[in-house]
Amino acid sequence: MTRIAYLVTSAREMTLADESLHPTGYFTEEALKPYERFVAAGFDVVVITPHGELPHADPYGLSWFFHYPDADKDFLASVVRTFAHDVDDIRFTLHHSSDLGLAAARRVHALLQGKGRSGTEAHAIVSAAAQQAWRQDRQLIDVLLERGSELTRAELQAEVDAQRRDSEQLAAERYERLQALPGFRAPVALSSLSDAELAEFDAVFAPGGHGPMVDMADNPDVARLLVALHEQARPIASLCHGPAILLSARERADGQWLFDGYRMTCFTDEEEAQTVAGKLGMEWLLDTALKNAGAVFDDAPAAWVSHVVVDRNLVTGQNPGSSEATADAVIRILQREREAVAA
Repeated sequence: MTRIAYLVTSAREMTLADESLHPTGYFTEEALKPYERFVAAGFDVVVITPHGELPHADPYGLSWFFHYPDADKDFLASVVRTFAHDVDDIRFTLHHSSDLGLAAARRVHALLQGKGRSGTEAHAIVSAAAQQAWRQDRQLIDVLLERGSELTRAELQAEVDAQRRDSEQLAAERYERLQALPGFRAPVALSSLSDAELAEFDAVFAPGGHGPMVDMADNPDVARLLVALHEQARPIASLCHGPAILLSARERADGQWLFDGYRMTCFTDEEEAQTVAGKLGMEWLLDTALKNAGAVFDDAPAAWVSHVVVDRNLVTGQNPGSSEATADAVIRILQREREAVAA
């Protein structure tokens, strides 16, 4: 059976630029979605932390706005795409998605259809109001009412509130599912594994959250794992802040970083500036650190867009929204390898 080293941070705090401590850990969505996809693909997923400590969920990663139900998330994306002809002209930030009520767009669309509007008409109304709210930094409800919507403030507010409750419930459910996994209750200690044992894995996958920047960016055991797999050209995959593991890689014989010249992505400095930790001031930024190490950085045309980069045996995903796509890229590689061996 294909075995994946599922490398999860156990860090609980990170030091900020002002030397104060800030809570950290793994992001729940990033830890859960790839894990479940790997299991569904028939892989043996071995949860590993640096020294066998329990993985710790970042409280920030449990915020409701990181856990929109798929239907809400997909509909919002269809609305945001109407904001400009060129995606490069759409700077859609975390503030826009979390603070203006835009995540309720699908539900407002359904209300309009209930009032007799066609699906096309309802989408046009919602999209135009959402674009105005985005440009003017205003609440979607206020813009809809100003534009003469047949909906009442009470009806609109009820949908905004319901969307948030559903997101909060989804965040709690995802956390509970992770806590029920045997590997998250009793992870394997990376430090306890021999080089020979590390070489038996078919791939490594590191989800994000700021935690990997604390306990896996300068870790000799992570370096051993990376070398063991890289020498066999086996997939080395990471997501969001997970690519911090790559900074542990030792130099090649020519003195260059092991991944010098590889195309890759991670949580960008632009995205980081929108997070709580980024606003407080971080000691260092992952995007910049990877570039300085020798990465050929490849990010999405806009922040918060799902984006995956595959270069040889290296697979990286940009942000939480890239969780499923990054896992799927790894699955495709491993399935091709399994089919090649079977043939």
